[in-house]
Amino acid sequence: MKTLRIIAAAVALFVATASTLPVAKAQEVSLGNIKRTNLLRNDLRAAGREVIQVLVEFGPGVSAVRHTHPGEELVYVTEGALEYQLDGRPPLTVKAGEALFIPHGTPHAVKNVGSVKAAELATYIVEKGKPLLKLSE
Repeated sequence: MKTLRIIAAAVALFVATASTLPVAKAQEVSLGNIKRTNLLRNDLRAAGREVIQVLVEFGPGVSAVRHTHPGEELVYVTEGALEYQLDGRPPLTVKAGEALFIPHGTPHAVKNVGSVKAAELATYIVEKGKPLLKLSE
């Protein structure tokens, strides 16, 4: 009986202190001084694919550095104006209420070209298990 009390006390102590222990977080790639709010992540019926939806916010003049994704990205600008630089294309400014399709693996960078906050709803249809973002040179 004494052993059970000791084990119970040890478990209680561990549970009480576990919330104060530092939690290791997965390494995320930084694209710059932007705010990303993860909204949705779900498997798709297509084998090995998932959908991820993120609200991305950019302060005035803020950029997301050149990067790629392991799948397609569908962008809907919810406020402001964002300039997209996709490899092989001239720069394109997309304003609130407009959408953009970024093909699988296309290197691109994004910049808020307005004087107010800009935001996009980014929906990714990507290969499951791969990092969502990869920096490009």
